[in-house]
Amino acid sequence: MNPLAVADSLWRNRALIRVLTKREILGRYQGSALGLLWSFFNPVFMLTVYTFVFSVIFKSRWGNGGAPASKAQFALVLFAGMLLFNLFAECVGRAPALILGNPTYVKKVIFPLEILPWVSLGTALFHLLISFGVWLLFSLFVFGLPPVTILLFPLTLIPLVLLTMGISWLLASLGVFLRDVSQVVGILISALMFLTPIFYPLNAIPPAYRHLLYLNPLTVIIEQARGFLIFGTITDWWPFTLVTLASALVAWLGLFWFRKTRAGFADVI
Repeated sequence: MNPLAVADSLWRNRALIRVLTKREILGRYQGSALGLLWSFFNPVFMLTVYTFVFSVIFKSRWGNGGAPASKAQFALVLFAGMLLFNLFAECVGRAPALILGNPTYVKKVIFPLEILPWVSLGTALFHLLISFGVWLLFSLFVFGLPPVTILLFPLTLIPLVLLTMGISWLLASLGVFLRDVSQVVGILISALMFLTPIFYPLNAIPPAYRHLLYLNPLTVIIEQARGFLIFGTITDWWPFTLVTLASALVAWLGLFWFRKTRAGFADVI
């Protein structure tokens, strides 16, 4: 399979992906009184809840450079991590049911089933964009202009998107043949949320165990994103480059597996 097959899949089907993504976003809020406004109120509500629970009840602080962060900065740091993790969790959590939930597409020989994870990702990216807008407004209101390194933030989405797509293609295929995959994935995502430095700084982990967290690619991605968005720092590019290359390989392998197993979908569904 072509090494650029992942990009080719997106480019060749971009028009169909755009149409299906728009339909899914609008369909999610169809019939509700506030419509798309719910996509704005949800991150505002969650930002408020996270801030209250972790900085007021648990009195958590996020130290950077020795000085403990304020409650407002803690909320920004935590929410920045949740932005990226939620995109991963939403796409991967839905992946096992993508093919099973669209049996009519399976019967159509000409329909490119591999775009369904792209549609799921497009919806998640839309919600990430809305949530990022909430984050940015809160940051501007409390601290003023963010560091100039915020312009590099889109770079952190590259390995995240590749990793998410690779795992989504794999799980979308496995979900057809193994119906318990959805249950297992739900449990693993819950565990992964606490094994990723979202609610705590990486330096809070004892040095003897800290290297284990780096086995989780989301650790490097989220740490890099926080450096760009909040602290105005650029961490070591070497781990980030390795994660990006590994994520590209995961995406390629996931698509390869999906295409190899697609022929059997119709026999199972």
